[in-house]
Amino acid sequence: MEITRPKSKQPLPKNAKLVFKGIMFDTYQWEVDGYDGSKKVFEKLRRPDTVAIIPVTEDGRIIVLLQEQPHHLPFLGTPGGRVDEGENVLEAAKRELLEETGYEAKEWILFDAVQPVSKIEWVIYTFIAKGCKKVAEQNLDGAEKIELKFVSFEEFIDLAVNDDKFGDEFRIKILEAKLYPEKMDELKKLFNPKF
Repeated sequence: MEITRPKSKQPLPKNAKLVFKGIMFDTYQWEVDGYDGSKKVFEKLRRPDTVAIIPVTEDGRIIVLLQEQPHHLPFLGTPGGRVDEGENVLEAAKRELLEETGYEAKEWILFDAVQPVSKIEWVIYTFIAKGCKKVAEQNLDGAEKIELKFVSFEEFIDLAVNDDKFGDEFRIKILEAKLYPEKMDELKKLFNPKF
């Protein structure tokens, strides 16, 4: 599967300098000429890209996660996490699905790829993982507590739109599908394990 990284709405210029290297976020600054002749310093963050996975089991149920992390209220979401250095996004998605659920998928579909914030160099890749089957136990890091929930397509749509504890990664696409019946039909086909 060839995956193209979406372009940033505000790419880092060549003269940007790394001024802070963090664990997750790096800060870049660069000087620009203002329209009034003054000099201004612009700033942008860079962080590792992330993956989100919507797993669909062989019998058509969607796996959602009830998650707890230190200093974070419990929330509902899908498997996902950071793309490690040297890892491509599909490898990261497969690794995160296996670690957080113990499942592997037969088929992978890139559902969306977006840079959600212009001041952060960061892409969220969302995959639909079809034909998921349990092959191992969860392998969680020490800062995760995850319980698997299995829901129907309709329950998943309802959670993604109406539950404040659910993540936002694909809420816009699901809201679009609720507005346009042809988009909802396309979404149902994407999630159907037989297609």
